[in-house]
Amino acid sequence: MAKSERKRALRGRAGRMKGGRGSGQASTGSVRLWGRHAVEAALLNPNRVHRKLWATREGVASLNGELPPDFPVEYADVADLARLVARDAPHQGLVLECAGLEDVFLDEAIEQSDGGPLVFLDQVTDPHNVGAILRSAAAFGAAAIVTQDRHAPPESGTVGKSASGALEVVPWVRVVNLARALEEAADAGYWRIGLAGEAEDDFASVLPTGPVAIVLGAEGEGLRHNIAGHCDALAKLPISSAIESLNVSNAAAIALYAVATRRSMPD
Repeated sequence: MAKSERKRALRGRAGRMKGGRGSGQASTGSVRLWGRHAVEAALLNPNRVHRKLWATREGVASLNGELPPDFPVEYADVADLARLVARDAPHQGLVLECAGLEDVFLDEAIEQSDGGPLVFLDQVTDPHNVGAILRSAAAFGAAAIVTQDRHAPPESGTVGKSASGALEVVPWVRVVNLARALEEAADAGYWRIGLAGEAEDDFASVLPTGPVAIVLGAEGEGLRHNIAGHCDALAKLPISSAIESLNVSNAAAIALYAVATRRSMPD
C-alpha cells in the first residue's frame, strides 16, 4: 500500500479546514505563517513546500539572508499584511503561504526519538497553548506531541507564531484514537504519566529513568476518565496553595524540564 493510501486507511483524516482571516489558513491545503521566527524556520525546513511570501523590506532584511534565491516575494506595507493574518497578529513584516506539513505516524516519531519524551494532549484546543507546548517540546528534546484530529487546533499561523519556529522541528502526530495511541506508546516501552491536580504523588516521584510519555488534559476539564485510565501513573506538580493550577503550557514546560533533568543524570 502506498504511503498516501496508508494514511487514508489508518487515519481517516478529514480534509483541512478552510478559513479566512483569523484562521491562518489561506485555502484548502495551504497555511499562512507569520512572524520572523515562524517564517524563517519554515523557509529553512526542507519538508515545507513554499508558495509565496508577502513582506515589508524591513521584514525581508530581518531574515538575515535565509530567503532562497529567486523566491517569489510580494512587497507590501504593514497595513496590507495585517489584512492577510489574524486580527492584531504580530506579523513583523512577514507572511508566508506554504503547504501544510506531511502527516507523521507515531511509530515513525518513536523510531526517531532517541529516547526523548512524548507529549500527549487530551482535547487541548487553544492554538496558543499548543504552540507554546511545541516550543517547550523543542527546547527540552521531546520526540513528538500527539493530539486527536477532532479535538486539537489545525496547523495555523497562530500555532506557528506561538511555537516560535518549533512547528518545523517537533513532529506533530495526529491520531483518531488517543487511548489507542497511548497503548502504542506503552508497547514501545514508554511509561505514561498523566498530570492531574488531584493526584497524590508528585511528578518527580513517579518519573522513571526510561522513556516517558507526559499526558496533559484541557484546562478546567483535565484528563478525561478514559485517558487517565490509560496512564501508568497520575501525578501532580508541587505548586503553592496560593494558586489553584497552572496553564497547560506552563505545566508541560515544567514536566519536560523535569524529564530532561532526569535524562541528563548519570546512571
